[in-house]
Amino acid sequence: MAAGPLSGLRVVELAGLAPGPFACTVLADLGAEVIRVDRAKPGADVLMFDNDPLMRSRRTIGVDTKTAEGVELVLRLVDRADVLVEGFRPGVAERMGLGPQECHARNPALVYGRITGWGQDGPMASSAGHDINYVGLSGVLERIGRSGQRPVPPLNLVADYGGGGLLLAMGVLAALYERQHSGEGQVVDASMVDGSALLATSLYGLRANGGWSGERGENMLDGGAPFYDTYTTADGKYVAVGAIEMRFWGDLVKVLGLDADELPFHFDQNEWPRLRKILADEIAKYDRDELVARAEGTDACITPVLSPEEAPSHPHNVARGTFVDVGGVRQPAPAPKFDRTPAEDPTPPHERGSDTEEVLGELGFAGADVQRLREAGAIA
Repeated sequence: MAAGPLSGLRVVELAGLAPGPFACTVLADLGAEVIRVDRAKPGADVLMFDNDPLMRSRRTIGVDTKTAEGVELVLRLVDRADVLVEGFRPGVAERMGLGPQECHARNPALVYGRITGWGQDGPMASSAGHDINYVGLSGVLERIGRSGQRPVPPLNLVADYGGGGLLLAMGVLAALYERQHSGEGQVVDASMVDGSALLATSLYGLRANGGWSGERGENMLDGGAPFYDTYTTADGKYVAVGAIEMRFWGDLVKVLGLDADELPFHFDQNEWPRLRKILADEIAKYDRDELVARAEGTDACITPVLSPEEAPSHPHNVARGTFVDVGGVRQPAPAPKFDRTPAEDPTPPHERGSDTEEVLGELGFAGADVQRLREAGAIA
């Protein structure tokens, strides 16, 4: 049993891509026992690579869920599980015989977590899509980018991971909390459109109160304000500036050696173009690390823009243990941190299907039973 606040929690993960695996990684990082049900014969449409961080800290079995024996095997896992997570289009799990009705008939206390782009209902529920589509429909993508230019995809962090996998994990934990009182499981319907919209809650508040009235790239937090943006340094690298409050702005001005009396009021939007040029010209005189060093010990809110290769070596990240080495791959460590029940370091991904016999043994299958399932093509 792994350490961490979720130690003892049993999760069945029906293999998928991005948000579902991320939700299960979060749960596994915090101590849950996750068993991933992979295909007995992975298809060509499955993105596979060695040491995938989204496969860490769990066991994996290979099952053909198109066979009756394979479906029964998954239901045997459900019998002893607390949570099941699936990320198929609506109706797919039901056609497999592994929908909420079938699973709750076996285990009424099961929390059944579902993650889709559009949600389980609505006119677009069965449509294909990816992060960029979901974040586009949520109203978030239109707000991201430079003034006068096209919206910029925020990688696939907003819908797949923030509004998708992370909110699914939160929903699962909320359902588990409720189960303590009712004794009953339920279905958690996580939509990446819903989740992306929720992440933008403050934006809707700002717009309603006149705090976000400009077009894309013309507001305080979207790169429109010169005191909240990135700048190029003399060595071709970048720094991030976030000096919003008056005191922080004052420290930034001092770090850059500027005369505050000669600068316009930094909240005056009419002066933003002139102020941006002043900051850009001054910042461009320094190498990135030189300027960051000048800001140390101040509240100037100026930090380096680090690459993924640089971030693990930054002294703050080293001190916090923000990154760990798992199977030779440097990657983010479990978060958040707990003082009494800390999570263990993640373990490397297992080869798909490699834990099939071990898990079957725990379910009570003897050697002859395993051989029969293998000959029937029900397992890898």
